Amino acid sequence: MLIFRQLFDPQSWTYTYLLGDDKTNEAILVDPVFEQVRRDAALINELGLKLVATAETHVHADHVTGGWMLKRQFGSDIVISEASNAEGADRYVVDGDMISFGKRYIQVRATPGHTDGCLTYVLDYESMAFTGDCLLIRGSGRTDFQQGEARDMYRSVHTKIFTLPEQCLLYPGHDYRGLTVTSVSEERKFNPRLGGQIGEQDFAGYMENLNLPHPKQIDVAVPANMRCGQPEGEVDALDAQTWAALKYTFAGIWEIEPQAFEEAADRAQLIDVREPVEYDGPLGHIHDSTLIPLGELAKHTDELDRERPIVAVCRSGARSAQAVVLLQKAGFSRVANLAGGMLRWRAAGYAVENGGD
Repeated sequence: MLIFRQLFDPQSWTYTYLLGDDKTNEAILVDPVFEQVRRDAALINELGLKLVATAETHVHADHVTGGWMLKRQFGSDIVISEASNAEGADRYVVDGDMISFGKRYIQVRATPGHTDGCLTYVLDYESMAFTGDCLLIRGSGRTDFQQGEARDMYRSVHTKIFTLPEQCLLYPGHDYRGLTVTSVSEERKFNPRLGGQIGEQDFAGYMENLNLPHPKQIDVAVPANMRCGQPEGEVDALDAQTWAALKYTFAGIWEIEPQAFEEAADRAQLIDVREPVEYDGPLGHIHDSTLIPLGELAKHTDELDRERPIVAVCRSGARSAQAVVLLQKAGFSRVANLAGGMLRWRAAGYAVENGGD
């Protein structure tokens, strides 16, 4: 069975796609976003997958790829079109190549038009295809910069995408209206730019008169993506959360295990967000913890030391995860949730005060 997740970056309206082989747990990411590397890494780890490659559909102008950062973390190969002229990739692919993950693969189809190096990736049994910025849902990518050429795009769509089976699902690189997926049949019939009886000359004339503003991030994104996302200068870590051994979850929460917290307890403030009756109840509480019930936390943030990391704890870890989000919104950058709460703390045999047997 295919493991499949469609992920979204709201800043650039970019879709990232995770595909995995459930037999071998090998996986690839299509079009990862630099700012979403922690999210993607957390999902990969939580699903127990081994990331073997990140595959770019093209050199992006609206966001920086996360390929280099993911390679740094997982050792995954960076894959991009040979025609892109980008530096720093591990593999440069051309039309007809295959990118394997376990016993599955995606086939490369060269679909220039938005850029010279645009690719569409087709899943092995042609049930899904990832069209990048070539074909969008009821639309298309622009063709007015980065070697764009409307006639090339028209031919790419009609010879490399519309020739797939009618039921093949198409997943675009972006969508600005909340749409997530389409199909070959739908786009052949309903795409107002490329479907129906629209000819190459009509499409070219339309695209040449769009007069769109350049992407806001183009001056940053294109140079960075020509380096496959490698930042200029040294990068010390994925995040400044280096005060303890932390784990980032797919829910977007930093967590700390009981053993790691015990080792770092002298560096952190421990906030217990349970109710008073729980704090002095059978589970007890941890030494030097400060009781601030979750419902009152927002009113007491000024009492917390912004120079010291904060760990939040509750009964099971659910309310304290909410506390982490609340504290982050209040401007606290070094905040973590005690994984499993007091239930896991007690089960692991760590000391408590006022607790029962």
